[in-house]
Amino acid sequence: MVVVHDPQPLALRSFVSTSTAHWIWRCHIDTSAPNPAVWHFLREHVAVYDAAVFTAEGFVPPDVPDIAVHIIPPAIDPLSPKNITLDRSFARRLVSWMGLDVDRPLVAQVSRFDRWKDPFGVIDVFHRARADAPGLQLALIGSMALDDPEAWEIYRRLQVEAHGDQDVQLFTNITGVGSVEVNAVQSIADVIVQRSIREGFGLVVSEALWKGTPVIGTHAGGIPLQMAPGDGGFLVDSTDRCAERIVWLLRHPGEAEQIGLRGRERVRAYYLMTRLVADDLRLYASVVASGDAPEADDAGRRATRL
Repeated sequence: MVVVHDPQPLALRSFVSTSTAHWIWRCHIDTSAPNPAVWHFLREHVAVYDAAVFTAEGFVPPDVPDIAVHIIPPAIDPLSPKNITLDRSFARRLVSWMGLDVDRPLVAQVSRFDRWKDPFGVIDVFHRARADAPGLQLALIGSMALDDPEAWEIYRRLQVEAHGDQDVQLFTNITGVGSVEVNAVQSIADVIVQRSIREGFGLVVSEALWKGTPVIGTHAGGIPLQMAPGDGGFLVDSTDRCAERIVWLLRHPGEAEQIGLRGRERVRAYYLMTRLVADDLRLYASVVASGDAPEADDAGRRATRL
């Protein structure tokens, strides 16, 4: 069994003419409305797989090749450094070490420094919320990847945008903020926001909900799948509405705690690694049961779409 993830290595199957393995393509991004020219190029490579796996039904391209299609959302590992339960006093010490005031309200977004995550919109939301919630702080935390050169320019522009405002702080893995620090912020923050304009699944939502922290997200990508109404937070698309919800959660800590706890239970039920492992095992069993591995020139053409 060979599982190939995302478009970059997709063509591998087309160059392996003697393989007797079963091949599965796992697509983690929203391909519901792909660039036609790019998808035309990729589609012929998808067609030689035994099966394709998408994060959500709505992510499947309209003219996906006639191979088995499975829908499997991602999940979080609750025992990883980013998600393991931290002692609250230890988490507070970490957040304080980062330069945040643990005795003042805190809102945070954890995501790449990417225009599709709308970090400048998050700052705008913060300014509007702070007008009604004095003392509010904002933490923007992003991981700087070597294959994402645009992130450095976004980071530079965010530094300019936040210059002179001590209540807006930027953190990255380059400045020593790793998985445990992200865990601490998600655990201590009063509200986590995810203001994505476009999104794959947005697993940081489940990460935050697993800590019992309420989330305010958008309707982009897989974010709505992780948040049922009243379970975990609110889905909003306007700047004003997002700011209003932040203020409401800050002013209603009891309700905010219950919303966060219901979000945690939703993650426990649907988005933990145990469910993902079970789904993957069922996927592999289904592909194997469909018959012997085909020859390369017939790969993936005998399976029907599920």
